[in-house]
Amino acid sequence: MNEYEKYYSETKKDFRKERKHLQSKDRSKYKKTDQDKIKKKEAQEGDFTRGRVLSITLQGILVDAAGVQYICSLKGALKKENTQLKNLVAVGDSVLFSPLEHNHGSIVFIEERKSILSRADNLARKKEQLIAVNIDQVLITVSVVLPVLKSFIVDRYIIAARKGNMEPVIIVNKIDLLSSSPEEKEFYEEFVRAYRNLNISVIPVSTKTLEGMEDLKKIMQGKTSVFSGQSGTGKSSLINAVLGSSFKVGGIVGRTSKGSHTTTTSHLIPLMEGGFCIDTPGIRSFGIWELTKEDIQNYFSEFLDFPCKYLDCSHLNEHDCGVKIAVEENKLSPLRYASYVALMESLDQKHYNR
Repeated sequence: MNEYEKYYSETKKDFRKERKHLQSKDRSKYKKTDQDKIKKKEAQEGDFTRGRVLSITLQGILVDAAGVQYICSLKGALKKENTQLKNLVAVGDSVLFSPLEHNHGSIVFIEERKSILSRADNLARKKEQLIAVNIDQVLITVSVVLPVLKSFIVDRYIIAARKGNMEPVIIVNKIDLLSSSPEEKEFYEEFVRAYRNLNISVIPVSTKTLEGMEDLKKIMQGKTSVFSGQSGTGKSSLINAVLGSSFKVGGIVGRTSKGSHTTTTSHLIPLMEGGFCIDTPGIRSFGIWELTKEDIQNYFSEFLDFPCKYLDCSHLNEHDCGVKIAVEENKLSPLRYASYVALMESLDQKHYNR
């Protein structure tokens, strides 16, 4: 072997050695997607039981498996995962778990979710709080008079539902109270008109007179639905009326005219006619997780019918804005525009508890 061949051979050997060293330090093969596949394969090949999360309580995660209920905890490896989720498991999750004695268990794997309803954690707003998963539709529950009807909160839920791959449905409760307030009745009629024009189902109901209850039952049949909305709008009362059950019902706090919290945890409840419903704790604010300017503009698609002078018009402070002119001329719903402004302004209030 001459000097050239010797040098070339040694260079190749050094190159292979260096490449092997770099591969041993490469962490890309341990990326989360690959690890998820490995965990899923191990879980499916193991002697585990499949179940569905019914609720999450102080005692643990209540999981149903073929009619038998287990109080479960998360396996240590799951709890160590570094994610942006405030809660790793949610009501509606399909899980694999190891059954233990006395109807206890240990969850080893959380299966892929088909839909997610979540919000930004109200504290640091750097975490995503899962409300419910694997659901078909969000029943956005509002009321008239007490608490007052707020369209901008409805729009938040609609955007969150569509981002999470769910169908939004608006349930307007307590319509029996409209007779005592002509102003509220006028506002209510404008609200219904605006959202039905967007091809969103709006169902007026009353648990007092039972008006609209059959329509509500029909839309829930065979689907998994989640009742979401502000405290005091009557979510638990509606579920009681649909199921003939007796969940605790709260009232309105007189000093603030806001609802009191009665549901403290979410529950997955089976329906006699098929399907499930989830009752969620009422909230007084709802921040959409990872909301962007593009999300908001895409949602208010009816604005495209009114061209502006500027292609990148924000529809907020510009002169000759076609959208603002349409609102002034009653060609565009002022309710919708007010919601748009509130949502756009909220993007600059990252630490404000919405």
